[in-house]
Amino acid sequence: MIFDSGSPIGIFDSGIGGLSVLRHIHALLPEENLLYISDAAYVPYGEKSEQEITARCMLIAQYLFARGVKALVVACNTATAASIQKLRAAYPEHIIIGLEPGLKPAAACSNNHVVGVLATQRTLQSEKYQRLRDQLIQETQTRFVAQACIGLVNLIEQTDMDADELQQLLRGYLQVIADAGADTLVLGCTHYPFVRENIENVYASLRPGLAAATIIDTGIAVAQHLQRLLIQEQLQSQRTAEDPAQSGSIAAYTTGDVTHLRSMLDKLLQLNNCPASALPLPG
Repeated sequence: MIFDSGSPIGIFDSGIGGLSVLRHIHALLPEENLLYISDAAYVPYGEKSEQEITARCMLIAQYLFARGVKALVVACNTATAASIQKLRAAYPEHIIIGLEPGLKPAAACSNNHVVGVLATQRTLQSEKYQRLRDQLIQETQTRFVAQACIGLVNLIEQTDMDADELQQLLRGYLQVIADAGADTLVLGCTHYPFVRENIENVYASLRPGLAAATIIDTGIAVAQHLQRLLIQEQLQSQRTAEDPAQSGSIAAYTTGDVTHLRSMLDKLLQLNNCPASALPLPG
């Protein structure tokens, strides 16, 4: 596959969570063309087997590389844990970037060495996560208090989230972390930044009188890493970000409901004119 600096960047997730990564990429690299895939027919990945997740990731990667993307961002912690090694083995000549929970920066900035990790069950069970956690425990003596947030992705995916249900769900998940005294929280799923303010408020209510917790969202670091690799491979777009007429485009596709994706693009990113289309990938 031949591509150049004008080729697009592919980004995908099981639903709308990866849009939290896309917004950081677009902010840092506004001159780049971005193709986003929401695999909503299979959301959430966190409740699927590793084999199912890997099969979906390989299928989506095949589609995006056929579209000529110069880089692929797996904007999902669960998908990264399940498939990133297989994707890189299948496409060794391509830039492929995955996500992992921000345990390392969390350990570095925690004052009391107690870090809460909010993630999907599949991410927390992955060998990749557990290997990194164990390494950092040994190196930094940090205690990681992990919480699988079952049902949270599905709730965030709803166009109109029930505020009371979200509050109740977060309170239940954050209570154990608050009891452990964590002063830092890792958002270990790309969906969670969209309810960051809710998480901060609920956690503060569980720790009255204490300083606000530090929140770790790895989306910015992913965008910065992508920029470094594009520069290294001489693939960064040559268009000037200062010229609006030369800014990059964003196009979104979904294996689920197109109307829902358009609504979430408007609601979460204020991308009212972003084209969204159905993507009939085989099941």
